[in-house]
Amino acid sequence: MSPLKNDRLLRALLREPVDVTPVWMMRQAGRYLPEYRATRAKAGSFMDLCKSPELACEVTIQPLERYPLDAAILFSDILTVPDAMGLGLYFTEGEGPKFTHPVQSEAAVNALGMPDMQDDLGYVMDAVRTIRHELDGRVPLIGFSGSPWTLATYMVEGSSSKNFAKVKGMMFNSPQLMHVLLDKVSRAVTAYLNAQVDAGAQALMIFDTWGGALTPQHYQTFSLAYMEQIVRGLKREAEGRKVPVILFTKGGGLWLEQMADSGCDALGIDWTLNLADARRRVGDRVALQGNLDPCTLYASPQRIREEVAQVLESYGKGSGHVFNLGHGIHPEIDPEHAGVFVEAVHELSRPYHLG
Repeated sequence: MSPLKNDRLLRALLREPVDVTPVWMMRQAGRYLPEYRATRAKAGSFMDLCKSPELACEVTIQPLERYPLDAAILFSDILTVPDAMGLGLYFTEGEGPKFTHPVQSEAAVNALGMPDMQDDLGYVMDAVRTIRHELDGRVPLIGFSGSPWTLATYMVEGSSSKNFAKVKGMMFNSPQLMHVLLDKVSRAVTAYLNAQVDAGAQALMIFDTWGGALTPQHYQTFSLAYMEQIVRGLKREAEGRKVPVILFTKGGGLWLEQMADSGCDALGIDWTLNLADARRRVGDRVALQGNLDPCTLYASPQRIREEVAQVLESYGKGSGHVFNLGHGIHPEIDPEHAGVFVEAVHELSRPYHLG
């Protein structure tokens, strides 16, 4: 593997000094880029795109050709793990992901198999290896997974959900069954992330998209506890350096202190929190990633720069900040506005890292 030419991201995640604040975007390889849409059309379907290591590599690299980003993130989907557990993932236009075999009974939970990382999910590992080769040390590659609770919401509901009736019904009526399900998913996710590290991922992120839908008590029991289990089981060093782990619970601002004690290296912060408050609450335990409102990128270039400046000021001086959006970039964003955002972060952050 080629040595890293730009390691700002890894250094910031470990709260080591950097020259400027590193920046990347969640969903940076996505529908807002015309070149992504062209590759997606060439692939034929979203899953065909995910399952082609060459095309997944192509769309992973596309945003780096446009912007001076400090990281690449593996192009894949959080639902590859449940799909590999036998649920039959498919996508319908305008409706999002669906499963042919949702998990809604004790028999279905017990029947869940543990996926083989090289057979059932080998296409993901092939993509990681292909991307690392193509990056040639340009920037680090982030691997990722959904959190057990987030994956379970899709597995039990069978699709996206607004009120989580089925998964919360299982949680309230059959908590022990829910724990069996979450433990199985946690073990699969741990193996999945470790296989990504073996294939070349240099940082890891766990996306807990639906943790914020839980009460404080249930968040601790059914989401955070299983993310902690994963963090304990992860390979934390590869190629002679630490592999940082980022936890991101959307809507999780209530629980920053508990998340900071999970053993992770950094916390993703959505746009509903003030970074100065978040930094004060977690102290020097973890780095922070975030947290510009993605809708800011609909604004004028000057307004985008002002909002970037405000986020930088909110975090303040010193390392330990990775600039990102508070959630994924929206498909309708003008790519030029994304470029203004990335360049503003590098330009305006320099004074915060002097001395």
